[in-house]
Amino acid sequence: MTQVKAKKALGQHFLTDLNVAKRIADTIEKDQLPGNAKRWADIPVAEVGPGMGVLSQFLIKAGRVVKAVEIDSESVEYLNKVFPDLEVIEGDFLKMNLTDLFGGEFALIGNYPYNISSQIFFKVLDYREQIPVVAGMLQKEVAERICCKPGSKVYGILSVLLQAWYDCEYLFSVPPGVFAPPPKVTSGVIRLTRNDRTSLGCDERLFKTVVKTAFGQRRKTLRNSLSSIIPADSPIMKDPIMGLRPERLGVEDFIKLTLAATK
Repeated sequence: MTQVKAKKALGQHFLTDLNVAKRIADTIEKDQLPGNAKRWADIPVAEVGPGMGVLSQFLIKAGRVVKAVEIDSESVEYLNKVFPDLEVIEGDFLKMNLTDLFGGEFALIGNYPYNISSQIFFKVLDYREQIPVVAGMLQKEVAERICCKPGSKVYGILSVLLQAWYDCEYLFSVPPGVFAPPPKVTSGVIRLTRNDRTSLGCDERLFKTVVKTAFGQRRKTLRNSLSSIIPADSPIMKDPIMGLRPERLGVEDFIKLTLAATK
């Protein structure tokens, strides 16, 4: 097993604990995937920001087809030297056409850089038909936001949009001491698996607008925050739901609001 050198680049703190790394890599293996998600256990894997390969080595060992996307040229050189069987793609994941990676379905995993983790998950939404499984580590606050249920103070835009299409699980926390250099915050490991939803049953673009507008003024009731989107004479304006704040609503509630906004 390769003992991986650590360094910091591009806002990323590199994982040095191999036991934690293996635990993260195992989250997409068949014996750990939930229920119907087990059917995705053998699809290829795209790893974001592999750094020095701390996760890559375990993904390769598991026999997965792995493509690693790395923006740092020094890391790319290191990976090509140490892991000759790993296909390394040098580039910016956020700017890539992900269809070009595999053409079909693939799982996404990574020790995601804190400074772009939310952007990565918004991109996942754009490719949800190709990415049925997402797992990895990110800042605990963001991890909790993605997975929390309505009513939580951290519940927000990313929570609703991702939970519309994925079953989201917060798996475990990771302390700062297993990174080099140690971050100032705790990290969290999550896993997302595609649910059975094939359509929202409403205009998806408007759905996003409703969600973003509501949370953009999250201290206001929906009756006030959505007044520019839902007509004042709409029957839903008399619904008790309009007296709530957005963090109290689930995905189905936001679909209901979107439908009201189209009438």
